Amino acid sequence: MNGQKIKRRVGKYDVGRTIGKGTFAKVKFARNSQTGEAVAVKIIEKEKVFKYMMADQVRREISTMKLIKHPNVVQIYEVMGSKTKIYIILELVTGGELFEKIVNNGRMSEKEARRYFQQLIDAVDYCHSRGVYHRDLKLENLLLDASGNLKISDFGLSALSQEVRDDGLLHTTCGTPNYVAPEVLDDGGYDGAATDLWSCGVILFVLLSGYLPFDDTSLLNLYRKISAAEFTFPPWLSFSARKLITRILDPNPFTRITVPEILHDEWFKKDYKPPVFKETKETNVDEIDAAFKDYEVHNVREKEAKPTPMNAFELISLSKGLNLENLFVDIDQRFKQEVRFTSKCPANEIIKKIEEAAKPLGFDVQKKNFKMKLENVKVGRKGNLNVATEIFQVAPSLHVVKVHKAKGDTLEFLKFYNKLSTCLEDVVWKTEDNMEDKK
Repeated sequence: MNGQKIKRRVGKYDVGRTIGKGTFAKVKFARNSQTGEAVAVKIIEKEKVFKYMMADQVRREISTMKLIKHPNVVQIYEVMGSKTKIYIILELVTGGELFEKIVNNGRMSEKEARRYFQQLIDAVDYCHSRGVYHRDLKLENLLLDASGNLKISDFGLSALSQEVRDDGLLHTTCGTPNYVAPEVLDDGGYDGAATDLWSCGVILFVLLSGYLPFDDTSLLNLYRKISAAEFTFPPWLSFSARKLITRILDPNPFTRITVPEILHDEWFKKDYKPPVFKETKETNVDEIDAAFKDYEVHNVREKEAKPTPMNAFELISLSKGLNLENLFVDIDQRFKQEVRFTSKCPANEIIKKIEEAAKPLGFDVQKKNFKMKLENVKVGRKGNLNVATEIFQVAPSLHVVKVHKAKGDTLEFLKFYNKLSTCLEDVVWKTEDNMEDKK
């Protein structure tokens, strides 16, 4: 093993030095004792995964990577589990990040950037054909192998097509700010394929220019620039490269260029060689369940249902002076349709209080997974008033409650909320700002 000290063996793999660390996992160098092949072993602590409710995300990352067998995507070979750990055996990629290449060498020639972009589009197109959307494409997640070929990594935020809602859209706000598409910042849902392509456009811009198209020290200004696709080309870019980037960084996802259109683009087609690789049989995913099973059986209490955690984008949007929703929806109209409040009470207690307040007001109550549907039995000016509520977890002892009108008259909704808020005074968290606002 090249003189490295072997610390332990996992299955048929001799595990050596640590080559990377994350919040929930370590990545170590290893070698297949039967074939001599060098691999990477991602070691995940089960206790941390379940403690921080990350089990579903880890399962998703593993399941996603098992679906994808493409030469420009990091391969997953095997998954194993012990009582305390999950071991993911991965392709060892030794060429570093594409991000480091830009940092060390600056912008690329159009010929070099085109080669990487062609490999990126091929891989993204393949992922989409398998119903997988990455949702966090950025230079840091693009690795290079020993031959200089691109490899997409880190599917921790990926979405499978099964997660698409009835409207055909995804609804989770995620990704890295500078690479995120305008529609992801909105609350109306988005098409995973279109948002991945936007991120590809940002990546292409950086490869050709050496800097980000959208950047600002203020998040508010950054999101304004993204929503308006406000960027400036460097003078050295060719007209055909500018034309392609402009079509990708189209803030309207419905008119944004698609993969088939990119494949026929003049700039993209130059020296293009589609990848040739052999499709493999469907991988058995039973080993994923087996890797989790032992811990789940002995730690059932960890799987107790909890509210959806609120991510950083959503949390930022609630901050004073940084309400990103104002960029997309008229503030007065938004307030009429939806209100939010924070509470330090347990989620189950919040639900109980809302139910106790709503029923005397003539509402039927339906509850499921920390979401509630309140329907007024009386018919109003625009039919029955339907109100939806959802509880999000910001921290173990802090929740955000969203109350919005699902159906009916806006005026009736406001009257209902005024009555509801009176009944929930002991539930709402009163900060110093809240107290000041009431003076």
